[in-house]
Amino acid sequence: MASIKEIISRNFTGFAYFYRHVKYRLFLLLVLSIGIGILDGFGLAMFLPLLQMVSGAENQNGASLHQLNYVVDAMGNIGFPLTLLNVLMLMIVFFTLKGVAKFISQAYRTIIQQYFIRQLREQLFKALNQIRYKFFVTSDAGRIQNTLSGEVERVAYAFQSYIMTIENVILTSVYVAFAFFIDARFALFVTAGGWLTNLLYKIVYKKTIQASREFSKDSSRYQGLIVQYVSNFKYLKATSLLGTYAGHLQDSILKIELSRRKIGILGALLQAMREPLLIIVVSGVILIQTMLLGAALAPILISLLFFYRALTSLVAVQTNWNNYLSVSGSMENVVDFQKDLQTNKEHQGNLVFHKLQHHLHLDKVSFSYVDEPVLNNINLTVAKGETVAFVGESGSGKTTLVNLFAGLIPLDHGLFKIDGIDRKELNISDYQKRIGYVTQEPVIFNDTVFNNVTFWAEPDEANTIQFREALKKAAINDLVDELPGGAETMLGNNGINLSGGQKQRISIARELYKDIDVLILDEATSALDSESEKLIQASIDQLKGHYTILVVAHRLSTIRNADRIVLMKGGRVEDVGDFEGLMQRTATFKRMVELQEL
Repeated sequence: MASIKEIISRNFTGFAYFYRHVKYRLFLLLVLSIGIGILDGFGLAMFLPLLQMVSGAENQNGASLHQLNYVVDAMGNIGFPLTLLNVLMLMIVFFTLKGVAKFISQAYRTIIQQYFIRQLREQLFKALNQIRYKFFVTSDAGRIQNTLSGEVERVAYAFQSYIMTIENVILTSVYVAFAFFIDARFALFVTAGGWLTNLLYKIVYKKTIQASREFSKDSSRYQGLIVQYVSNFKYLKATSLLGTYAGHLQDSILKIELSRRKIGILGALLQAMREPLLIIVVSGVILIQTMLLGAALAPILISLLFFYRALTSLVAVQTNWNNYLSVSGSMENVVDFQKDLQTNKEHQGNLVFHKLQHHLHLDKVSFSYVDEPVLNNINLTVAKGETVAFVGESGSGKTTLVNLFAGLIPLDHGLFKIDGIDRKELNISDYQKRIGYVTQEPVIFNDTVFNNVTFWAEPDEANTIQFREALKKAAINDLVDELPGGAETMLGNNGINLSGGQKQRISIARELYKDIDVLILDEATSALDSESEKLIQASIDQLKGHYTILVVAHRLSTIRNADRIVLMKGGRVEDVGDFEGLMQRTATFKRMVELQEL
């Protein structure tokens, strides 16, 4: 037999999803909604004694008020005489309490909604931080960006619409219960009429879900195009291809517009149908009750108060439910994205890593991103404090190999041991904290020099001393002092205020500020002019022996002083040796040197 949790998960997926994020807070909102409905119901019930007072024991047609007398009798039994002042005072009390409860409910809903958004964003970023690098580089960047930005906002709207749907379902149920108490037959007729109108809404719901899914898909594609537009702007501008690329963006924008237009029109249709359908149902039932069944009008009118509230709440249910469905595609996308992140979560071992003591070792290692192997049967050991360079033609596997040493990618086959311990057994995050990584495109944040190097550390005395030491090791201390604001100079978007060599040295300083064992330089000087290259090369030479340095190099002049050079070809290690040794015995390396005229 299925558990309550399984039943909810299977039949109320939205409720189960939101409950996982806000827990018991969801039920508190529901309790408040029940309280609002009951208080409103009792407030409306006070019209019954007023009607009794106006009509006396019988209405103008002589018909008894039937169930209405229970309210009057109850007031008398508790010693509360039926007077105009008492009835009006009770009405004021009930509606005031209802107003207080409604304020608390709406304020609490706002608090819970913001809590839900924060929880969702934090969980997404936490899960994204823990995914495998291989999954990240093979994923759609547009989908990731769209999910973390626009989709989260739409899911927040889905949460609000879903909660308001449930609240109005509760209110509808309370009002219907009061209406049944007053006139069961009238209530039954109106309920049947409300159910029939819901059949019309289902057609709109189905079309809204389809439009929402299309919108979510188109938004992800648009975000992907935007990412590529920004990253490739320089090329597109220089080659006058911005207009052509803008055509692709225009098509994507048009699709988003059509999806949103469809959702908006469907929503407008629901709004327009609301009152006409409500009046049609109520008018029809009143005619049937009075003209065909001969019912008294007085109890019908009081019951109508409750049913008007009930039908208004029912329409609100339908409207909010359609609003929820209009962003259901975004919610499905976020749920699927969360599942993908969980499925592709990186394995973390249990052993704590403190510091590199001996060596890094690869034993018969192979790796591929998709089907084509990038590394094949690699055997290599790098000793602590050794400087090892990796060279070879494009696509030979150099960068992938250092990414493997950085713990970014798991192995398809073979072993990666750190101080003799299998990578799988280590907490790889601990190991990566001991790594400095500098790429061909330096990472510069739109902030001060100090924050770029220290990664927003507190500017206390100890951190300032460590900051200056890092600048000196990266041979950029004097340059920083010459800047208009010194260490507090803003570097601009992607370091627009710095030259390529200056940006690269800032990046190196950031890595040296940290307490690291391994420094990885992936084509760190390939995009620099000769003078900047020499400055950075001098900095690297000064670091030799103090760190385990792994260098991916295109310019062979930068690796003359490396302890060993690993020559890669077709994902394999063709040869290993020092600069002069490889020159003498390896024709491939000798030809590479001659082509660069070293």
